[in-house]
Amino acid sequence: MTRTVTLPTGEAVPALGQGTWQMAETSSRHAQEIEALRLGVELGMTLIDTAEMYGEGASEKLIAEALGTERDNLFLVSKVYPHNASHNGVREACERSLKRLNTDRLDLYLLHWRGGVPLEETVAAFEELRLEGKIRHWGVSNFDTDDMEELFSVDNGRNCATNQVLYNVTRRGPEYDLIPWMAERNMPVMAYSPIEQGRLPKSGILQEIGRNHGASSYQIALAWLLLKPGTIAIPKASSISHVRDNRKALDIRLSAEELDAIDAAFPAPRRKRPLEMI
Repeated sequence: MTRTVTLPTGEAVPALGQGTWQMAETSSRHAQEIEALRLGVELGMTLIDTAEMYGEGASEKLIAEALGTERDNLFLVSKVYPHNASHNGVREACERSLKRLNTDRLDLYLLHWRGGVPLEETVAAFEELRLEGKIRHWGVSNFDTDDMEELFSVDNGRNCATNQVLYNVTRRGPEYDLIPWMAERNMPVMAYSPIEQGRLPKSGILQEIGRNHGASSYQIALAWLLLKPGTIAIPKASSISHVRDNRKALDIRLSAEELDAIDAAFPAPRRKRPLEMI
């Protein structure tokens, strides 16, 4: 059974989705990436994350090619560049993304990171698109707590559905104040690079725990993240085997002792840190 996380509107979405950053950039991997996306959906990972930035639209086109016939079973997420976040810019960027994805709607549309356009202007455009049915929810990405406070101070800013940030076992900074702030408002966190793009330590506690479960250190790190309440993880997988590995992480149940050992090796933050981005 697919585990879900609830958006502020009450809608349930998969806790484990599929990221597409750096996909559709090498033609020799094209068929393999399509196969991977399709398998992921078959395994219940129907939340698909992309952005106009990814391959300058190539990722969105790849998704359309791979999953066009599955559209009604998907929860599609895309993002707008900050330099396109003006009132008209958002609308035009959204139309381009819809065209590349070959769909009439996005399930979630995010501001990729803070830019120079006032949040009021971007939110107003998001709200218009939502009322028109072009997008179903909107949110932000790479916003720290002070950014979220500012967002909530503008008209309709409280309609934000999620904040997508860099969050994994080695990057726990958001746990200090950002994630608690969001949890108080029933807003899930969407974690990108949940296994640090494969750069986790090659040995140590994650590997030791992995041996207990017949799993890799990457699967243990992903399982750890998926146990966090209100967290959506969007790992990229561009091969069949990688997709299957990610899906198996959902079935790993870590013991209290194992969780304590992970906390000892990768401590939770004891002070505020600036939000990290990659």
